[in-house]
Formats: sequence, C-alpha cells, structure tokens
Amino acid sequence: MNSGELLGIEPLELKFPFELRKQISCSLQLSNKSDDYIAFKVKTTNPKKYCVRPNNGVVLPRSSCDVVVTMQAQKEAPPDMQCKDKFLVQSAVVNPGTTPKDVTTEMFSRESGNKVEEIKLRVLYVTPPQPPSPVHEGSDEGSSPRASISENGNVTTAEPVMQSNAYVHQEKSVETITQITKMTEEKNLAIQQNKRLKEELELLKHELGKKKGGGSFSFMFVVIVSLLCVLLGYLLKP
Repeated sequence: MNSGELLGIEPLELKFPFELRKQISCSLQLSNKSDDYIAFKVKTTNPKKYCVRPNNGVVLPRSSCDVVVTMQAQKEAPPDMQCKDKFLVQSAVVNPGTTPKDVTTEMFSRESGNKVEEIKLRVLYVTPPQPPSPVHEGSDEGSSPRASISENGNVTTAEPVMQSNAYVHQEKSVETITQITKMTEEKNLAIQQNKRLKEELELLKHELGKKKGGGSFSFMFVVIVSLLCVLLGYLLKP
C-alpha cells in the first residue's frame, strides 16, 4: 500500500485479466488513516475505455472507500499485451462534514491553497485464470462402490462392474466343473460295467464250453459278443 500523507491506495497497479469482447473489472481501496476529511477524484488518460464508480467522493477519518474500475469490452488485443493507459488519484484535505456532492474540481487545485496529493497508477493486462481440467473417470477395477439415488430418494450403493463380471465368470466355472465331474462319473461307471460284462462273458464261455460242442459254442459266442459290443457302444457314447 502506498504510504501517502493523505490516502493509502491498494493496489498501485490496476491488473485486468484481459479477454476479448468482455467487460473486466478490478477494484481500488482508498484508506484514510488521518483525522481529516479527505476528498478524492480518479482520472484516466482514456476515459472512453474505462468506467470508474465512484470517480470522486470523501473518505471519512480512520475509514476506507472502495472504487471499482471497469474496462469496456475490447475488440482486439494490444501488441504484446502492453497497455499505456494511466490513472491518477487526486486527494485533498477538506472541511469536516463535506459530502461527495460537495466535491468540486477546485478542491484539487494547489492554487486554492488546499493540501493536495496526486498518485499515478499503471494498467497491466494479465492472463486470465485457466478453468480446472476435467477429471477423467478411472477404471472401475479396484474402485470403491459408487453411490446412486433411487426413485424413492434413498441413497444406494452400486457395485462395480468388474465385481459383477467376476461373479458371472465364477458361476460359469462352477457349472463347467459340475459337468466335467458328472461326465467322469459316467465314464467310470461305463468302465466298471464293461469290466463286469467281460467277466460274465468269460464265465459264460466257460460254462458253454462244458455243455456244448465247438460249433454251437462258436455260433452262440458270436451272437453274445455282438450284443455286448452294441451295449458297450451305447454305454461309452459321450
């Protein structure tokens, strides 16, 4: 803050976040740390470009006043973003009880015998603040359950998609294992039945060999083997 004898001014540089075709404002704070009534007036080298509210007034003893400076929308940017505009804040000690309506140009003339102070302010164009970058949604894997609002207004928790997929894969794996186990049991049963039929065939062959001759036995043996082959083929069919 400028430590002037009459008014302290903050800031001493008017910084405008410059954007084309957009009105931009910044503020000044005028502080009176004395016991006098201080009148002020704000001037600029380019009055058509700026609007100052209030452009004059009175700062009471031990108080402050805010001044808003608005730059009109610009159609083009200056070369190298440099601005040559200047502002001048004039201040003068006035009689107690003076109001903003009583402020005149003569109050800021040293020829009138008043104690007058003048402070010049620069104008700077700065880069406007950048908006925050959008947040990208991460993978659902490993993320916490997300909350959602149901039709009745209650907050519910939605499980991640990856957990649902894992549950489906788990069900399919259990179903596959069950089918493999069932097929293995059926195969083992067929093998046992095949073994038992072979044993019965050997026993039957032995019994027939005792009771009948070779020709009859051969014919009966061929018939029985054919039937057993058909039965085994049916049992071993996947």
